[in-house]
Amino acid sequence: MAITKHGKSWIQRHINDPYVQKAQKLGYRSRASFKLLELHEKDHLFSPNMTVIDLGAAPGGWSQVIKKLVGKNGKVIALDKLEMDPLPGISFIQGDFSEQGVLENLEQMLGSEKAHWIISDMSPNLSGVMAVDQPRIMVLADLAWEFAARCLKPDGGFLVKVFQGEGFDLYIKNLRQRFRRVVIRKPDASRSASRELYVLARGYYNI
Repeated sequence: MAITKHGKSWIQRHINDPYVQKAQKLGYRSRASFKLLELHEKDHLFSPNMTVIDLGAAPGGWSQVIKKLVGKNGKVIALDKLEMDPLPGISFIQGDFSEQGVLENLEQMLGSEKAHWIISDMSPNLSGVMAVDQPRIMVLADLAWEFAARCLKPDGGFLVKVFQGEGFDLYIKNLRQRFRRVVIRKPDASRSASRELYVLARGYYNI
């Protein structure tokens, strides 16, 4: 199949993207690694010995960053619908996060302990139509939050990708009822054309 003009343009932008080039140079699996590194540098998210759940993990860029920060005694569990090549010290589950059996598998792997952080870079297959994409990503954000509400340690943290639009304000309001601090971040490594934002919530309390 011939590559369209639009496709060629995207490939060229991708090749010339400084974050793509930097990821290749440093051995990160994706440019998304720099979004998480920037958030960590600004907000000091992770420290040694933490347990972290990485949702929407493939191809593994965030998991790579987290594992370095939590160290050999830290625990990282990654999940994605897509395949992900193994990473040292990281447990991976391939499956659809919206399916009950996959959730049960994830909770079994976590065991009786709770997570210090649950992070989600999950995104739906985007259509480019906001009226379609917005509810899809909010469904994923809701699922991530429902899981976090069950599996976070007291005072734990939650990081989730969203788009600003319908449902966004209510989502933030609900998180502010359960966390001491909730802020919105747009890392420099996020492409300027992208509508993605990251909600960073910390200081979880169970009610």
